[in-house]
Amino acid sequence: QVQLVESGGGLVQAGGSLRLSCAASGNIASINIMGWYRQAPGKQRELVAAITSGGSTQYADSVKGRFTISRDNAKTTVYLQMNSLKPEDTAVYYCAASSWRSPLVPVPKEPRAYDYWGQGTQVTCSS
Repeated sequence: QVQLVESGGGLVQAGGSLRLSCAASGNIASINIMGWYRQAPGKQRELVAAITSGGSTQYADSVKGRFTISRDNAKTTVYLQMNSLKPEDTAVYYCAASSWRSPLVPVPKEPRAYDYWGQGTQVTCSS
């Protein structure tokens, strides 16, 4: 089992920045990918960014150039630096972890590919 605990959400004005953190504990040796999803009211959960144990990253088109995902050297904590926030970034952000390994699909987008989830943290960007 792996436990994920998020922190860092909050309220920010458009153009501002926030940094989310997700600390993993438990059987972290089984984890290859850690990522961030978000879900706004009435919308499906979508992958925002993910990073593999090898350091490869993937971003949603809507956040490229504004958000940066990183992982500490011990690979127990993943961060999401969010800059130039927009009102449409408002959502509950979830940390997720997966043992997925595939040369054909290095980073899956489907939530069902992720084995472990955090409780979620609210990010609200006001205009």
